[in-house]
Amino acid sequence: MSHDKIVRRISENMKRAISTGRPVKIVKDTVSHLVPNPYEDESKMVKLDVSGLNRVLSIDPATRICVAESGVSFSDLVTATMKYNLIPATVPELKHITIGGAVAGCSVESMSYKLGGFHDSCLEYEVVAGTGEILTCSNQPTNQHSELFEMLHGSYGTIGVITKLTFKLLPAKPYVHMQYLKYRTFDEYWKALQERCKAKKDDFIDGIIHTDDCFVLCVGTMVDHAPRTSNYDWLKIYYKSTHDLEEDYLTVYDYFFRYDAECHWLTKTMPLMETLPARFMFGKFLLGSTNLIKWSGRLKRVMRVKRRPEVVVDVFIPSHRFKEFYEWYRRDFVFYPLWIVPYQIPAMYPWVGPEHAKGVGNGFFIDCAIYGKKNNLPDVDYSELLEKKTIELGGIKTLISRNHFDRATFWRVYNKANYDKMKSTYDPHHFFKDLYEQFHPPLPPPTHRGKCLNSTGKCSA
Repeated sequence: MSHDKIVRRISENMKRAISTGRPVKIVKDTVSHLVPNPYEDESKMVKLDVSGLNRVLSIDPATRICVAESGVSFSDLVTATMKYNLIPATVPELKHITIGGAVAGCSVESMSYKLGGFHDSCLEYEVVAGTGEILTCSNQPTNQHSELFEMLHGSYGTIGVITKLTFKLLPAKPYVHMQYLKYRTFDEYWKALQERCKAKKDDFIDGIIHTDDCFVLCVGTMVDHAPRTSNYDWLKIYYKSTHDLEEDYLTVYDYFFRYDAECHWLTKTMPLMETLPARFMFGKFLLGSTNLIKWSGRLKRVMRVKRRPEVVVDVFIPSHRFKEFYEWYRRDFVFYPLWIVPYQIPAMYPWVGPEHAKGVGNGFFIDCAIYGKKNNLPDVDYSELLEKKTIELGGIKTLISRNHFDRATFWRVYNKANYDKMKSTYDPHHFFKDLYEQFHPPLPPPTHRGKCLNSTGKCSA
């Protein structure tokens, strides 16, 4: 089916579904990278099928411009663009994140220290708004929907469905030479990280803090030749290699998705899955972000038995508060490895609340990614503890996992005036939930109410 026919089908189905007044569930070809909520009742939701939008429509090597449907995975996109020795500007680290999802949500990786997120490379979107109308919006001020273009990032599909994207590409070489620079103290590490980011000479920069005395700065440079290459799709574990090796070589494709097999290091939460025998026997069925997410969906009933799910979240800390955050983290939160991704935004995003934006500083963030911390103590909810600390420091928490905001706090972080303007214009029937409701589904009453205490029993958030 042609692209235009699929989009017209989505538009017609949306117009029919609007009259039901029921909450909507987007159904697509790929798995959602939102952390599953075991208590969401999908039987009461109307399904909107947006499948079939999974094609790269054109690549222009001369202008380095790509046009692709929103359901294209970054794995397929990189495979297609590398045929022309080109890559997307910023590639999220999991293979089956879609380009539409990266815009609607969050897309930060090791090129973000100088290029921002994937959305910052985009030029134009085709969108089916909440009215069912098919629109084209761009970053050009003359475009009548330019405000919508700017607000789609961070809207998490609550204003409309992105169906097609036009975006910039970058020249690439086939291999990446990795250097793993080791530091014993936070101050040495933080100084080195800032200096490398300021110089902007490296193709890729991220980091892993393995322990409070093992800080690794991961610096990558694209090269034409490699004496050898490593692959971390099956038996070998990437995050451990950053601790053990001084340098490494990967193909560009394998570099981009080096964290995918473990979904960073969530396999640590699965008994024996970091051992060679278990990986050899069960890796095909369990390794990889898509497999792990599918299994989490199948285990909803088990998840309901838990006091709370593990903490799986990214938080963006303004760089001028990062040292303060880390001192709190190592004292009161204490979970390693901690993934560190420097992230420079080109300008303040319009979805950030004006008061909250004042604490952001120059727009240079450190994305701190916490994946898999157990959260079953009776008197402390680490998810809530982290959220409160992030907001206190002027940071921003991604919404893909558990959220604890009351409405007033939420709409201090997010720009309610800008959001409401887009909502009233492009989703006046409230076909989609608003942003707050989208991430605050009803949960069962807790058996123990968390008191936002730290691990010492004292409130420090």
